[in-house]
Amino acid sequence: MQKTLLLVDGSSYLYRAYHALPDLRGPNGYPTGAMHGMVNMLRRLRADFPAAYIACVFDAKGKTFRDDLYPEYKAHRPPMPDDLRQQIEPIHEAVRAMGWPLLMVDGVEADDVIGTLAVDAVKADMDVIISTGDKDMAQLVNGRVTLINTMTNEKLDEAGVLAKFGVPPNLIIDYLTLIGDTVDNVPGVTKCGPKTAVKWLTQYGTLDGIIASADKVTGAVGENLRTALPWLPRGRELITIKTDCDLSAHMMSISESLMARDEDKEALITFFTTYGFKTLLRELGGLAPSSTATAKAAAAAPSAAPLGPATGDLFGAVAAPASVHYETVLTEAQLNEWIARIDKAELTAIDTETTSLEPMTAQMVGISLATEPGLACYIPVAHSYQGVPQQLERDYVLERLKPWLEDANKHKVGQNLKYDSHIFANHGVSLRGIVHDTLLQSYVFESHHKHDMDSLALRHLNHTTIPFTDVCGKGVNQITFDQVELGRATEYAAEDADITLRLHLAMHGHVANDENLKRIYETIELPTAIVLQKIERNGVRIDPDLLRTQSNELGARILELEKKAHELAEQPFNLGSPKQIGEIFFDKLKLPVVKKTPSGAPSTDEEVLQKLAEDYPLPKVLLEYRGMAKLKSTYTDKLPAMINPATNRVHTNYAQAVAVTGRLASNDPNLQNIPVRTAEGRRIREAFVAAPGHHIVSADYSQIELRIMAHISGDENMLKAFAEGEDIHRATAAEIFGVAPADVTSEQRRYAKVINFGLIYGMSAFGLASNLGIERAAAQNYIDRYFARFSGVKHYMEDTRVQAKARGYVETVFGRRLWLPEINSPNGPRRQAAERAAINAPMQGTAADLIKLAMVAVQDWLERENLKTKMIMQVHDELVLEVPDDELELVKVKVPELMAGVAQLKVPLLAEVGVGKNWEEAH
Repeated sequence: MQKTLLLVDGSSYLYRAYHALPDLRGPNGYPTGAMHGMVNMLRRLRADFPAAYIACVFDAKGKTFRDDLYPEYKAHRPPMPDDLRQQIEPIHEAVRAMGWPLLMVDGVEADDVIGTLAVDAVKADMDVIISTGDKDMAQLVNGRVTLINTMTNEKLDEAGVLAKFGVPPNLIIDYLTLIGDTVDNVPGVTKCGPKTAVKWLTQYGTLDGIIASADKVTGAVGENLRTALPWLPRGRELITIKTDCDLSAHMMSISESLMARDEDKEALITFFTTYGFKTLLRELGGLAPSSTATAKAAAAAPSAAPLGPATGDLFGAVAAPASVHYETVLTEAQLNEWIARIDKAELTAIDTETTSLEPMTAQMVGISLATEPGLACYIPVAHSYQGVPQQLERDYVLERLKPWLEDANKHKVGQNLKYDSHIFANHGVSLRGIVHDTLLQSYVFESHHKHDMDSLALRHLNHTTIPFTDVCGKGVNQITFDQVELGRATEYAAEDADITLRLHLAMHGHVANDENLKRIYETIELPTAIVLQKIERNGVRIDPDLLRTQSNELGARILELEKKAHELAEQPFNLGSPKQIGEIFFDKLKLPVVKKTPSGAPSTDEEVLQKLAEDYPLPKVLLEYRGMAKLKSTYTDKLPAMINPATNRVHTNYAQAVAVTGRLASNDPNLQNIPVRTAEGRRIREAFVAAPGHHIVSADYSQIELRIMAHISGDENMLKAFAEGEDIHRATAAEIFGVAPADVTSEQRRYAKVINFGLIYGMSAFGLASNLGIERAAAQNYIDRYFARFSGVKHYMEDTRVQAKARGYVETVFGRRLWLPEINSPNGPRRQAAERAAINAPMQGTAADLIKLAMVAVQDWLERENLKTKMIMQVHDELVLEVPDDELELVKVKVPELMAGVAQLKVPLLAEVGVGKNWEEAH
């Protein structure tokens, strides 16, 4: 320990911590993810690698000598994300408070400072441990200098460098000069990858040896080497870490300036309180700070810069109240006091406690209300345990509250009020005046986070709520809420209302100060929640007898497929066992291994089966077997059992705050994933039937994502095709294949359709080739032709990648913010997936916004005209309605008109309508 210097590459870990952790927020909404990563990493480092001398080194602001050598150095790096930039100074504060000497030297990079310190330490007879994720540092490794990467648990000594790179540390500079560094925009030899670099260095010894023998290197890569010869000396200079920096202005000797110091406990308590590090705070002091300390720290904490200025009393009011008062309402006098209080309040938080989470059948157990932070009540109406005190009758309470509950001018806020609206509706009350919902505020402001109350309270209020399991237990011993003792029930339920109100005060400013987010919240999400509750209550009629018949037919087909599979395998086996399937495939039939599972076993997942099914009969049979079994278990068996006996309908639940793109998710049952590519799947839709005297109407946006692409990209050829009402796939085929639209063949149109949809989902040449069954070169040729004809699309894709990397998010046409946490990830596959999402998400998100606007417009029209038509489902870009026969002609004309008119894009929106006695007929 006494002879060890522990160095941390702070600049390397800043970005890695930022991208490795979610977008954590402190009490005032200030970003803290990178802070958490750095603090935890530094604390763990000191525990795992005790050292007498330590230092954390960061890049200084401004240019370095490398920028003078090569102005394009690091030119392609995106600017530092605002959320990370805001965390730099607090991180420096935390580093010093934790006892780490901190160094930043103008004119050089952190690498150079670390290199100089490592050389000086070795001269002083010290061992050196460098904590970094930067491969360039491998050039510093020797018998006394070791690299560690705490994020990957990698340790590189001399043998480790050789094993990882194929060359020893003393050749790392030569190796990196040859392959170049795309991150820092340092060119190498074109097409010279790691294998070629190792081969040359093994053959010629050093970079100088390679340069001297350049004429002996054959082939195209030899030509590339000779072309790069004038550049290589400068490349080597850029990659070489300086080990002779003048540090005299920043420190004396290592032993005098870099001695490990004790943590400044008082400074850390202040820091952890200010930025909401609750766990570390407890570790230091054993207790969380008092509410007064938290309030002071929260008031002192900076607010997140991108969120804009404060808005009146609603923004930043996150400090805990000085005291809380939660009241159990058991008398008429108490109820009267609370009715008077909520009647005068500008905004009241409301929540319900129930017998279950099933919205159509749950019964109300109690109501909680809050009118200001720290002041809330719980009105129990149906607790039924032995010895329970006398409660007000549920019907009486609802009768007294009904005028306020149904008054649209009495403003209410809740957490997922769609559910509470169902509960009130179950008791004959129509909840109106919903002006805010904290679930939706969070969803609009931070879609990539969790939106449950417990998570929101911890993230925005630095408050740990009472867990439901603490009140009701869990597992087989869990009780329903009507069995909870009233005192404990009040603590839990009143806290829900209180925290909801405080969350609104904390979050509303974030949304209200951004015009785009405000529009999404107020004109799309809040109205959509109200419409969804009505669609859910409407439900959909299904024919259980038809489903049972289909289930029997599927069962017979499943048995046939099982028998056929056994015959092909020449033995019986469990078609649901991946292990047995693997043994049959790879041990007995010797089928090729397409990919492996994380444990190293050959995979038999659906992707593998589809690949193998192209050439082998057994995988094809298994695919059909799995498809039939899923249809039977998920739909034909399950749906009849889900019919609500009170309504004789199936009622799905639309989760509004799940997909970051804004898409709705249907569950219990999932009505959005009924397969339509197979005859069996389409038959299931036949069981979704209209009531007597009604028809099913399906209204579906036509090619909505391609229309949005045309609007966003502004591509002239695409805009022209839509404006003139052309078949976009035929128009695309005509452009790609260079023929007149009338001469496009069905095969050419099919190719164009795959290309149109594939490219907006980020499909590569490899993926296109696989999809079309053609050579990769031919697929790349089609893509090149596509982008040559639709250059606006190409520019959109390129610009979007750049903007996404710089901002960390993309936006829909309406301003919905779609966060991409992995867009700058050092992990290649994750980053590439985020780049594909960056291109597609604005289209998916805009389509989601449009269908929500359409739902709101259609529902408003139905109510305004007092029609009996009901919306019964929303599936992707489709609205499904149940229409009385006498309203059919009006709905067929008006609904597509309303859908097409919800927004004005550069291309016309088009909604197509189908009609039938069941959903399949109408689709």
